[in-house]
Amino acid sequence: MDKTFSPQNIEQQCYQAWENNGYFKASGEGQPYCILLPPPNVTGSLHMGHGFQQTIMDTLTRYHRMKGDNTLWQCGTDHAGIATQMVVERQLNAQGKTLSLIHISEPTRPY
Repeated sequence: MDKTFSPQNIEQQCYQAWENNGYFKASGEGQPYCILLPPPNVTGSLHMGHGFQQTIMDTLTRYHRMKGDNTLWQCGTDHAGIATQMVVERQLNAQGKTLSLIHISEPTRPY
């Protein structure tokens, strides 16, 4: 047995069969099915939980597409609100501002 796993040896045949059968093509028909894909955390720190979450979403989306559902894996919004707020507040503080001084009508560009 090889010391490291080489998925391309196994996956290439499966992937090619899926491509040949059109499993990745959106049909525009069937029951709607959508998963919102959150972007990476604003902190840039990824962990095993992110990989696990992506795997589950990928599997569910592919499953529903293979069932004939009209699937969409849509980019969503940042789910790490507390981490995002912390980063934004630090950037505002570096500009001499605080979150409490920012008004909704005042456009900010924290990034």
